[in-house]
Amino acid sequence: MANVGFIGLGAMGTAIVERLLMAKKHTVIGWNRTRSKADKLIEAGMKWADSPRAVAEAADVVFSMVFDDHALRAIVTGPDGVLAGLEPGKIYADMSTVSPEVVRELVQQAAEKGIQMLDSPVSGSPVTVRQGNLTFMVGGDRSAFEKIEPILLDIGPKATYMGESGNASVMKICLNLNIPVQLLAMFESLLLAEKNGIDPKIALEVTLNSAVVSPAMKYRGPFFLELPEEPLFNLTGQRKDLMMALEMGHKSDVALPTAAATYQIMAATGAAGLADEDFGAFIKVLARMAGLSRD
Repeated sequence: MANVGFIGLGAMGTAIVERLLMAKKHTVIGWNRTRSKADKLIEAGMKWADSPRAVAEAADVVFSMVFDDHALRAIVTGPDGVLAGLEPGKIYADMSTVSPEVVRELVQQAAEKGIQMLDSPVSGSPVTVRQGNLTFMVGGDRSAFEKIEPILLDIGPKATYMGESGNASVMKICLNLNIPVQLLAMFESLLLAEKNGIDPKIALEVTLNSAVVSPAMKYRGPFFLELPEEPLFNLTGQRKDLMMALEMGHKSDVALPTAAATYQIMAATGAAGLADEDFGAFIKVLARMAGLSRD
């Protein structure tokens, strides 16, 4: 049994903490910028801490999942940050989708204090977490990875060691390029079928049972007909990730034409006032362009 800290209790963080509590192997100490989002978890047995530093002081292993580079720096550095509360020998693993450069910067700061920091982003959504199918990519010190791997496997079935710090964050950005591009192609094909006389429900049924569908598309494909009330991942977040991929491509001289085209559709979706909806909301823009409606 371990004292596990978790910082950042959005949709993904909440689902992960629920899995840890279900495992009944760990004491979980959590913090979130908005405490009310933690009420359900506190009722389920999570202990509350008043700051990221307090989480780090109480836990043996600390995980975090926050929105972007700025949010990560905010919880890690400063007098109330994670690094202020960790002692040498403890391990800190960040699960956020952030830039590899920021990861490496913070890893260096942690190392100067004798603390092992890993980047440990995930592949999946709250749906995937609840199904027990979340997977992890982990970069940094291998011995630190081996120490936290059993905890990761209480959440999902696979944790892959990626090598040096930042590598896991690189891989996560590459993965997150893929999903909106796939979804855009699926929505385009479904709209084409609908516009040419195929019942959209039948077109979706055929597609979801065809050779072209991936696991991610199986749960996102139905968004063609109706978006979820609660976004699995909102448009703002996915645009952030896609922009990081485009910037990485620019720096690496790798052409990303389908990602660039997808980003333009997502920008148009944001301009239509849909930034807080699931990023699958670009079906509304595509449908309008086709003279159909999903509003």
